[in-house]
Amino acid sequence: MSTLTKPGRCQVCRATFERSATGRRRLYCCDACRQRAHYRRQVRRAAVYHSRLSDEWATPPDYFAEWDREFGPFTLDAAATAGNALCEQFYTIEDNGLSQPWHGTVWCNPPYSQVARWVEKAHEAAEHGATVVLLVAARTSTVWWHEHVEPHAEIRFIKGRLRFSDATSPAPFGSALLVFRPN
Repeated sequence: MSTLTKPGRCQVCRATFERSATGRRRLYCCDACRQRAHYRRQVRRAAVYHSRLSDEWATPPDYFAEWDREFGPFTLDAAATAGNALCEQFYTIEDNGLSQPWHGTVWCNPPYSQVARWVEKAHEAAEHGATVVLLVAARTSTVWWHEHVEPHAEIRFIKGRLRFSDATSPAPFGSALLVFRPN
């Protein structure tokens, strides 16, 4: 019995290779191509959440309603779009919520590509009398978490993975609700 059969074509590098006669279907010419294909699949799954292609992830309405009852009513949505704003008063990317004043009870689901700056702003706003509630990725190993979250905020880890509005699958990371109260 021959150990080789008709040639195949690698799905990664498109190189031609001999297929095995053992009955196992080979898709890749070598382990490096197989690993490269696996990496591409993983990146594709997480790309939206870990990229800066889009920072517009709308807060799940049922979660927001619960938090609005507990902390609210919220008077300002500090990082929104006209289409996903959760408060009557809101700042869009054009308004630059980081450069605007935050007063009252503030809701913020910040762009995750710049979360450190938003957490720092929340901490400063609380020092000036605002109550600020942020929904962030639970990145407990980051500098911003240790400098601005642990010593100054009430931390509530969210059980399970959030499914942001309009997302087809849950986020690939854990989330936390941070509550900065006035000093």
